[in-house]
Order: sequence, then C-alpha cells, then structure tokens
Amino acid sequence: MTEPGGAHRPIEKVADFASGIGEYIRQQRSSAKISLRQLSKLAGVSNPYLSQIERGVRKPSAEILQQIAKGLRISAEALYVQAGILDLPTGGPVGDAIRADTELTERQKQVLLDVYESFRRENAAGTASPAADAAKTTTISEESP
Repeated sequence: MTEPGGAHRPIEKVADFASGIGEYIRQQRSSAKISLRQLSKLAGVSNPYLSQIERGVRKPSAEILQQIAKGLRISAEALYVQAGILDLPTGGPVGDAIRADTELTERQKQVLLDVYESFRRENAAGTASPAADAAKTTTISEESP
C-alpha cells in the first residue's frame, strides 16, 4: 500500500526485500537439487523458518544468510548482494561476461567470479609475481610423484 503522496510504507519495503531474497534462495536450492529439508539441515536452520524465508514471510539476518550460503555451497557474498546488504561487485568486463553467460548456472557463475576476484585481490596485494608463481610451480612439480 502507498501512503498519500505515493510513498511506500516501510513494512512493504521489508516484505519486498524478504520476497526477493526468498525467491533467490528457492531458485538456488532448486538448481542445486536440494530439498527444503536437506538445506535446513545443511544450514542449521529449522525447516519452518527456512520455508518462511523462501516465502518472503521472514527477513533473514546476515548470519542466517551465511549459513544458508554454506548449505547451498555458494558464496555468502552472492546472498548479501541479493539481500541488498552489499552492492553488486564491479568485476569489469570479465565479471560482466561471466554473469551474462546463459550456459552457466548461477552457482557456476558465482564460483568463477569468486576465483577471479580472489586472483585479483591477490595480485592487488602484490603477493603474486611471476617469480613467486614460478617458484610455486617448481615446488608443486617437485612434490608431485
């Protein structure tokens, strides 16, 4: 409902948010082929509470989102972005290309984005250099049978 002047009431904004994150969680669970009961066990969240989140009746906390992400084996960041807790990461053209690929599932996209971002953070921190990478490769090769 809108108030005079067309402003939305705060309770409706919460309901819209809860509905959006709930639908996203349901889609992720469905694509992972996990039942509601299985996810509730994996995430350590009660079955009725998880059902209420998916239906948009309850608004999950960041901690609950983290537990659900762990159960779905996706990054908590993906859920935080959907929940509006974090802004959408700007991965540049590579991130945009991964997100636009219609042949990848959301889980596959998120895994690729996570790996890509971890490499970018590592390089930005200056921990990765050609010499260090060569040393790691040599060490790994020497350790392998």
